[in-house]
Amino acid sequence: MKILFPERIEEFSRKHADAKESLQRWSNILADADWKSHTDLKADFPSADFVGNNRYVFNIKGNNYRTVVLVVFFAGTIAIRFIGTHSEYDKIKDIKNI
Repeated sequence: MKILFPERIEEFSRKHADAKESLQRWSNILADADWKSHTDLKADFPSADFVGNNRYVFNIKGNNYRTVVLVVFFAGTIAIRFIGTHSEYDKIKDIKNI
């Protein structure tokens, strides 16, 4: 899968150094993936949550952080829409349109 906005991973890792290794592993799996469907994604990340409008939420570093991504299976792209702490995630009003 092609990751759009990968710089968001680096930016977040600079602020939260403890997340860097987990985010790198996560992004490596995404970059190597060739998901064609929800089922393919769930095979790699069973705990990922589909929240609507092609958005998925991933738990990072033992659920200390969360990412929200827009997955477009037919195009093979993943757009990173959000990376943050649980408290930052909880403040999102409309997760389906972030």
